[in-house]
Amino acid sequence: MSVKKALISVSDKTGLIPFARRLAAAGVEMISTGGTATMLKEAGIPVISISEVTGFPEILDGRVKTLHPNIHSGLLAVRDNEAHQQQLSELNIEPIDLVVVNLYPFKQTIAKPDVTFAEAIENIDIGGPAMLRAAAKNHQFVTVVVDSADYEAVANEIETNGDTTLETRRRLAAKVFRHTAAYDALISRYLSEQVGELMPESFTVTYEKAQDLRYGENPHQRAAFYREPLAVEASIAYAEQLHGKELSYNNINDADAALAIVQEFSEPAVVAVKHSNPCGVGIGEDIFEAYKKAYEADPVSIFGGIVAANRTIDKETALMMKETFLEIILAPDFTDEALAVLKEKKNLRLLRIPMGDAQATAKNAFRIAPVVGGALVQDYDLKQLGDDEIQVVTERQPSAEELAQLKFAWKVVKHVKSNAIVLAKDNMTIGVGAGQMNRVGAANIAIEQAGEKAKGAVLASDAFFPMPDTVEAAAKAGITAIIQPGGSVRDQDSIDACNRCGIAMIFTGTRHFKH
Repeated sequence: MSVKKALISVSDKTGLIPFARRLAAAGVEMISTGGTATMLKEAGIPVISISEVTGFPEILDGRVKTLHPNIHSGLLAVRDNEAHQQQLSELNIEPIDLVVVNLYPFKQTIAKPDVTFAEAIENIDIGGPAMLRAAAKNHQFVTVVVDSADYEAVANEIETNGDTTLETRRRLAAKVFRHTAAYDALISRYLSEQVGELMPESFTVTYEKAQDLRYGENPHQRAAFYREPLAVEASIAYAEQLHGKELSYNNINDADAALAIVQEFSEPAVVAVKHSNPCGVGIGEDIFEAYKKAYEADPVSIFGGIVAANRTIDKETALMMKETFLEIILAPDFTDEALAVLKEKKNLRLLRIPMGDAQATAKNAFRIAPVVGGALVQDYDLKQLGDDEIQVVTERQPSAEELAQLKFAWKVVKHVKSNAIVLAKDNMTIGVGAGQMNRVGAANIAIEQAGEKAKGAVLASDAFFPMPDTVEAAAKAGITAIIQPGGSVRDQDSIDACNRCGIAMIFTGTRHFKH
């Protein structure tokens, strides 16, 4: 067999003309539609219009042009089936051996901030997916190309052998079904969001590969990094790497965690992360002060950590950062002087990321956690603490400074693995207890880390106290104020303990488990 007739209809015309010229030189006849046909003719490439094949004009503003038996019979006919070939002959239908189609730009259309619903609907391709699926189903005999990156390989095989190999056709068919599945997933997500169906009866998601990774969490695990088709710029998925070696699985995971925390703050802030948990968070008048506090929060754990800042890194800050081994520094920008300083460290990754707020970055996004046989899906924890939600439940009211520190600690604790306790003082974390099996255990870790700094500090807990032991540990360490969700059947025990010890305590009514 050989490729004698091709059907070409593409929205993205990248690389089309050189490819079509090679097909024409190999003796391949080309059928085409609309703008694609016009482009080929203008390039001097012989082309047969789709209407000549169907005997029917393109109608309804181009909505109907390829949906015709003369097209789909030519695609779906089994070449070694005598009955199929007899029917084609009787109906004067010629087989189509090569399909080159890419689809209406639905993703690009809905990504526009001012897109209308009508415009989105008009960019849902119907004929294109139908042709792709038909050709891919019949890949035993038909070559189907949906990606211009495959033009070179396909042209080479046709020029060399007159046809493509079955191995190539099978590979391209698999790519087609991945492509149409992703296309349909994007459409279904868009329409579901339009009608408010955020957790529908079936949940289909699609991601686009950003890069292969050297390995996963450990060297024996395979991994790749995928991003959402419509991910916002203020995300790790669209970070611009300015320097350093390739990002690893753990780097990306930790950088995402650091970014999520630093986006909680409007004032200059710096977050240091190790193994997805913050080890140091600081806010200040400028980014140097914020970094100094984040570093001093835990100068041991920050070693080998990931640091995120929500302001441009200047030379003074860069000089201090350079003194510590860091894996990644991410920020909205770096001054030229700061870059010169930091680039002296060959392997340090520098990422430039536009800073958005957490609400905008993760809006309508979902966190997907696979389990054996399924997946858990939830939206992101974007709950902010409003002043009207603050309930002081103790006899002593928190001072203005304590209240400010409690709000700071509350922003941090929701990003710490549960059970979580965060101690804060002077606009910085001084102790973090993460991922413990009981709450007082997490408190003891945070208190031990803080040492003498715990005196006069505040404590934040991601969930309620089931018993007063955490309050008692806090009082012993000299902590003066606590913020927690409340809601335990034994809340009063903790309230009474606070009153005995002169500790102010706030209930928020919101739990922030993170597993």
